[in-house]
Amino acid sequence: MFSKDRKTALVTGASSGMGKEIAKRLNADGYQVFVAARSVERMQDLAELGAEPIVMDVSNGAEIASAVARIMALTGGVDVLVNNAGFGLYGPMEEVGIDEARYQFEVNLFGAAHLTQLLLPAMRAKGAGRIVNISSMGGKMYTPLGSWYHATKHALEGWSDCLRLELAPFGIDVIIIEPGIIETSFGDVAAGGLMDRSGTGPYAALVEAIVRGTRDAYRPGKSSPPSLIADIVGKAVAARRPRTRYAAGKFAKLLIGLRMWLGDRMFDRIILSQAA
Repeated sequence: MFSKDRKTALVTGASSGMGKEIAKRLNADGYQVFVAARSVERMQDLAELGAEPIVMDVSNGAEIASAVARIMALTGGVDVLVNNAGFGLYGPMEEVGIDEARYQFEVNLFGAAHLTQLLLPAMRAKGAGRIVNISSMGGKMYTPLGSWYHATKHALEGWSDCLRLELAPFGIDVIIIEPGIIETSFGDVAAGGLMDRSGTGPYAALVEAIVRGTRDAYRPGKSSPPSLIADIVGKAVAARRPRTRYAAGKFAKLLIGLRMWLGDRMFDRIILSQAA
């Protein structure tokens, strides 16, 4: 039974990958955990551990509001919110429909913003809380054919920075996680969508190179396990004074560092050399 006397966490996008591992970590750390995703069936293993699955498409305002109402009724709010739900829309900017681009923002930014808005009043009333936003190393750098995805992650970073300043007086921390290449379905989904959309046409050569590189980078054994990000989240929410950002996983610190220290043209050359 969930209680208003225990620490509570909510993890979105918990049906697979990093979200599932984060939920397991927080559950092991003693939180009563709500897990949200579009498919409840894919969260049954978490339910067996004691988590409470909730149907939530973060692009659906009614489902967000319903989920928050349920959480409030059972626990009075959350102590930790992990905004993890998201996906990567890849393709030449010219060939991605504007409605698809809007949906990328709905999932990767506006869904997190809406959910956060609804949960913040209870956090402010407690004078404490942790909001963990799962960004990406792609929130600090860029790659060809990722214009819309990178735009959402750059936006999430800026949104999080502003939110951190606004919430500091209320005892609420905002933490940004910047994963590198993690062993999830992200690479297959992104590559498959690229080929379906732009496998032929004016960008075909670049698409073929990016798909080849993406599939190679995300091959089993070549990327970091999602449990690595779960461990980072667990340590961050337990820290007395968490850092504002945690970059972790294959290539995250390297590529963010290169982007920070190199000029645009030099970084462009490095990135394009990998797509040759």
